[in-house]
Amino acid sequence: MKVLIYGATGMVGRAVLRECLIDPGITAVQTVGRSATGLSHPKLVELVQSDLTRYPETINDLRGYDACFFCLGVSSGDVGEDQYVRLTYDLTTAVARILAGLNAKMTFVYVSGAGTDSTESGSVMWARVKGRTENAVLALFENAYMFRPAAIEPVHGEISHTRSYRIAYRVVKPVLPLLRRLFPRFVITSEEIGRAMIRVARSGWPTRVLESIDIRDCARASRTSAART
Repeated sequence: MKVLIYGATGMVGRAVLRECLIDPGITAVQTVGRSATGLSHPKLVELVQSDLTRYPETINDLRGYDACFFCLGVSSGDVGEDQYVRLTYDLTTAVARILAGLNAKMTFVYVSGAGTDSTESGSVMWARVKGRTENAVLALFENAYMFRPAAIEPVHGEISHTRSYRIAYRVVKPVLPLLRRLFPRFVITSEEIGRAMIRVARSGWPTRVLESIDIRDCARASRTSAART
């Protein structure tokens, strides 16, 4: 399997990249972003460009991939509504349309968030925008999966680019393992989200929208399958 990863320098993207590089069933990984990851690996190729919605000379670099893990995101608390829409809905759907035009059969995994509003009509701005984004991606790919993690415990040194998230993680870091045991439906690890993405790309999943508990179950299914093989 060959995969694309958007946002590989962020907390979730970095975790997904790690799991892809150590998975023997993944033969090639290409990251796409505005900056390089700084990593070197025989399976890894990096496409760095400032505009992620236009590929006038590099479009062929996006061909031939089986899955895309879209991990780019921004906190609504750090930007205004117009910018949030541009960086969430506009950017995601622009990339999704390009990739669907190249291979509509590929698996597209979009990292959304717990509380996303699929009706697009609720009172919370970010939830509406995320819901609108999810619905657009689901319409483009028959093999699209929406990941809605609530809280993520970084277990391999991943760091969020979002300032508000970094502050929050510093505050709760000492108790995250305990919270994960007490509230398994809401707290997952960065490793689990990476393994779950690979699992849905490889084998699918019964539902196209995965909440935290579904992501954990999917990651466990991935470990079970690996143990059997």
